[in-house]
Amino acid sequence: MEYVRIQSIQDPNFVSMHRLMSRIFPPEEVLAFELWEGPLQDPDIQVYAAVREGEVVGATEYRYQARLRVAMTDFTIIGRPGLGIGRFLYLNREKDLRRLERESGTESFGMFAEIYDPVAAGSLEFGQVLPMHPAVRREVLSHLGYGKLDIDYVHPSWDHEGKAVKGLDLGFRPADEGTGSVPAKLAADFLRWYYEALPNKPQEWRDMVADLENRQEIRLLPL
Repeated sequence: MEYVRIQSIQDPNFVSMHRLMSRIFPPEEVLAFELWEGPLQDPDIQVYAAVREGEVVGATEYRYQARLRVAMTDFTIIGRPGLGIGRFLYLNREKDLRRLERESGTESFGMFAEIYDPVAAGSLEFGQVLPMHPAVRREVLSHLGYGKLDIDYVHPSWDHEGKAVKGLDLGFRPADEGTGSVPAKLAADFLRWYYEALPNKPQEWRDMVADLENRQEIRLLPL
């Protein structure tokens, strides 16, 4: 497999990736095709495809916020089982994140990820690809060291309609395994930065972020 960066909606690999993404994720989680043009050209947004024999069989998007010293896994897509795609994406992403840290002269505090609750998302089929089932993904992320922030989490829908999307937890994998909490201000600052591109934000999200700003630490709970 090849780890190939995508930086244009004109890239045939992006066409394949977006088709795969639309098959696996629910509509409110998928940014419209034409709206990807700007993000793909953003040097801080890393979008890579796993390409096998000319076919996009997986993909991942991530970013590193040097000012906050945190990373974010936007998504990981495994399009076919039995090819080691998840491991391939994980190893290459980790290697690239270390590069981003070195280039910024910072050391990461940890990495955020939005993680589906398999009970709340039980009706989602995720494109009939078993490795993408919420229960499987959640267990994998737990093995990698993620916990979930002890908050009732919502996020703005990526379809720009401003809906509050529920059924997910905000996960965090601390760089130091002994870390049992996340500074509430860090979580609030991160969420404001991460969702600044979405102009329509639901009141539930605004209330959640405001509540974070009034707290000191947020516990990390097991997944």
